[in-house]
Parts: sequence; structure tokens; C-alpha cells
Amino acid sequence: MSRGVHEVQHEAEHKIQHDEAGGAGHGATPTINKKVALLIAVLALFLAGAETLGKSAQTAALNYQIEASNLWSFFQAKNVRRTANEIASEQAKLTLSAVGDPVQKAAIEKQIAEWDATAERYRSEPQAADGQGEGTAELSQRAEDTEHHRDLMLSKYHHYEFASAAFQIGIVLASALVLTGLARRSFLAGGLLIAIGVGFMAFGLFAPHVLPLH
Repeated sequence: MSRGVHEVQHEAEHKIQHDEAGGAGHGATPTINKKVALLIAVLALFLAGAETLGKSAQTAALNYQIEASNLWSFFQAKNVRRTANEIASEQAKLTLSAVGDPVQKAAIEKQIAEWDATAERYRSEPQAADGQGEGTAELSQRAEDTEHHRDLMLSKYHHYEFASAAFQIGIVLASALVLTGLARRSFLAGGLLIAIGVGFMAFGLFAPHVLPLH
């Protein structure tokens, strides 16, 4: 919760306590003030939940981003090595026809086979990393999958941010209406913003890609 929202809420709570001690004021009864205080508490509870979910999603998105960057770096390193072996193999194949010595030719063919096998291993190594794969084909797929998870977490984060904003606006409006003596109207404003905030949280939890917020 931002400092400004907290200050407005605190001021409204102070007024409610004052009205409770001194009787009704500005057309608001102590009973209504109690209900408004409960409404503000409910908004604050939802706000805490939305901010907790938002922080969790933001942290997860950051971790996925780091993992994706590491996988792409590993992919680039493997790709460079694979390309180097392929180039060496092709160059050796071009000189093979000019070699007359059978022993030397056999040695070159053996080396070419090793380069080709190494290049193929760098291209696809599905059994490595406990079955996740560490060839360029597997690494690129893993990196793309990780980026998908990152985007999902970012989408969730933006939904939770909008939910938090709705709850904060609800707290400010309810508090301001208490301070201006219009406590009864705070129920409509607070209820509407609770519905909006809960809606954003639901989208964030269950369907974050339905509303494109980033």
C-alpha cells in the first residue's frame, strides 16, 4: 500500500473513532461508520492479497528471465562449437580426394567421422540434463518454453497490479467519503471497486492472457 493511501485510511479511521466517541457527525451514524470501517478493512485485506500475488509473480518472472538468458547463452556456445566442427569436417572432406596415402586417408576419414558425430551431438543431446536435453535443438526449445512462462508471470503481475490499484482507489474513496460526511456512498464505491479488483485477480489467477495488459 502506498504511503498516501495509508495516510488517508488512517485519517478516516481516526475520524470514525472520534465519531464513535462523540456521537454522529455530518449526517453519519456510528453504526454506518462501523460498516465503513469494515469495508475499508475488507479492501485492505484484498489489497494485501493482490500485492502478495503480484510480488510473487514479479519474482517468478525475473527468475524465468534469468533462466532463459542462461539457456540462450548455453545455446550460443553449443552452436558455435557445432559450427566449428561442421566447418572442420567440410574442409577435411574437400582435401580428402587429394590424399593418396591410404593410411593418411583413413586417419582423415576417422577424424571427419568424429567431427560429424560431435557436431550431431551438439545439435541434439536429448538424454543430457536428466532428460531435458542439452543440444542446440533442446536448448532453444527449453529457452522458448521458459520465455513463455516468463510472459505468463508478467501477465499475471500486471493483472495483480491493476487489482491493487482498484483496491487502493476503493480505500481512498471510502475514506474520503467518511471525511466529507458522505459515508453511505462509500458502500457503492467500495463494493464496485472490490468487484473490479477481484475480477482482475481472477483473470490473473485463471486466465492471464484473456486481457492483454502489457
